[in-house]
Parts: sequence; C-alpha cells; structure tokens
Amino acid sequence: MRIIVALGGNAMTAADGSATPQAQIDAIATAMTHVAELVVRGHDVVLTHGNGPQVGNLLVKNELAANVVPPVPLDWCGAQTQGTIGFTVLNSLEAALRRHGVERPVAALISRTLVDGDDEGFATPTKPVGRYLSHDEAKVLIDHGQTWEDRGEKGWRRVVASPEPLEVLETGTITTLLDAGYLVVAAGGGGIPVVRDSAGELHGVEAVIDKDLTAAVLAKALDADVLVIATDVENVMVGWGTPQERALEAVTVAEMRQYAADDEFASGSMGPKVEAALRFIDEGGRCSVITSLDKIGDAIDPDADDVGTVITPG
Repeated sequence: MRIIVALGGNAMTAADGSATPQAQIDAIATAMTHVAELVVRGHDVVLTHGNGPQVGNLLVKNELAANVVPPVPLDWCGAQTQGTIGFTVLNSLEAALRRHGVERPVAALISRTLVDGDDEGFATPTKPVGRYLSHDEAKVLIDHGQTWEDRGEKGWRRVVASPEPLEVLETGTITTLLDAGYLVVAAGGGGIPVVRDSAGELHGVEAVIDKDLTAAVLAKALDADVLVIATDVENVMVGWGTPQERALEAVTVAEMRQYAADDEFASGSMGPKVEAALRFIDEGGRCSVITSLDKIGDAIDPDADDVGTVITPG
C-alpha cells in the first residue's frame, strides 16, 4: 500500500520535551525504526512531520536577537526546520533500513503549501506561537510588524494565521520520486505557507499550517491508501476524564463525526487529527489510523487485533 505517515512533535523530541540536538537525533532515530518496519513489509511510505519545538527554538532566538538582527519570518523558520529535520530523518531511516538488510533511496524535499491569501485567519490571527514575554520584550517584536496579544498575568504572546492548506506544490516531484522507488519526506510542519499574487507569483507568508490537515491534502493528491497520524497515545479517547472514558478502536466516519459534533476532541490537540483523518476518508481514502508511533505497523496489519483507532468509510 501507499501510506502517508504524519509524525507528531513527540517523535522529534525526547520524552521529557527536550529539544537539544542530541535529543532530537535520538528521538528521530527511534521513530525511524518504526517507519522502517512499514517499508520492510513492502509498503511505499511518504513521511510528513511536525516542527513545533524546532520552530519554537528559532522564535526564541528571534526574540533574543531582535535588537541586533531582524527576526526571521515564519516561512523561513519552516524552511529551515524542514531542512534540519529532513537531513536527520534521512540519516536515521537509511540506518534503520540497513539493519533490516534493505536498500531503498530516501529523499527529503523542501516543500511549499499553497494557502488562500484571503483566508480569514490573516485578517484575525488566533494561533498562539512561541513563549510569553513581558510587554517591553514583546514591543520590540511588535515594532518589527508582529501581532502580539496581552494574555494577562502570563504576559504577552504572539498570534499568527493558521490558514487552510490547499495544495502541496511539490506533489508532482514527490510522485516522480515515488515512481522511481524513493521513500520521501515532505511537507514538514504543514509545508512552508505561500500565497499566489495577482501576477501568479508565489510569496511566503507569516502563518502556521496544521501538519495533519496538510497530510490529508497530500494523501489525497498522491492517491494514498492509508493516512497514519502518529501521536503520543495508542487510541483516540471519548469521555476523557470521566467514568465513561473509553478508547475508540474500529470506528466509521459517521460515528467519528458524531463524536466530534459532541465536542469529544480538544481543538488544540486531538481535534485537528480527527478532522484530517475524516477528510482523507471523505476524499476517497481507504482508511485513516490514529495511534502511537510504536503501534503504526500493527495498526495497518489486517491480522492485528484492535490496535489504534482505525477509521473507515462504514
């Protein structure tokens, strides 16, 4: 099968959240052992990944150096983290495959995601990014054109647009590489956000795109069979924190949409993952899987029992 695997931010950092270079290298190496198992089973794999901790580190550097050098815009942050994470994934995945005696070429692409310049998120940015700062610290960045909000006792925090992903512009290149036998890493962090102007030219924009929603767009464009969203829990839960709490295993799109309508999934965490999984099925995908990284192989195995949350058309 052709499988799109969207790796969550937990796959890029240590268990305690540490994002030192060595912690990231070690975490990615662990993640790639599980991805390699899919390849060994004969599947074509395209990887996407989060970049929240890495972009967060760059934003702190922006803040500390704002009085010395201009802050790097978010589209540049996305491009830089795609390069760094992609490079590390290549090394780790190739090593994991060699341990299985498998030789497959691997490529990482700097990838752009087209968004609508008129998306309402640009008029009213609401996505918080980075850390809290004092007013005086935030003012330096506000003077550079950034939007910050007063969050009371915690301080000020930057907010940006989070527009809907429309198209991964490197889809044709990804398809060519897949046809040539490559495993591909693309659309990291949801892709570098770009808009097209009236003359047809592309420009990067200050925005954050949800990486799972981009994964669903990419999965549809590549005619993938399965979208796997790897997170830090084995199953999606309903009734969270109540005596009725339970794990979802095999579930239909209709059932999942009803749970979403009942506000079972938090908008800042599981909600976008569920929405991405449902969109992929709505667009003709065979199934979507949401599970922990170490269970992704078992979750798509038809002989495995009740592993992960597997969403099917019905």
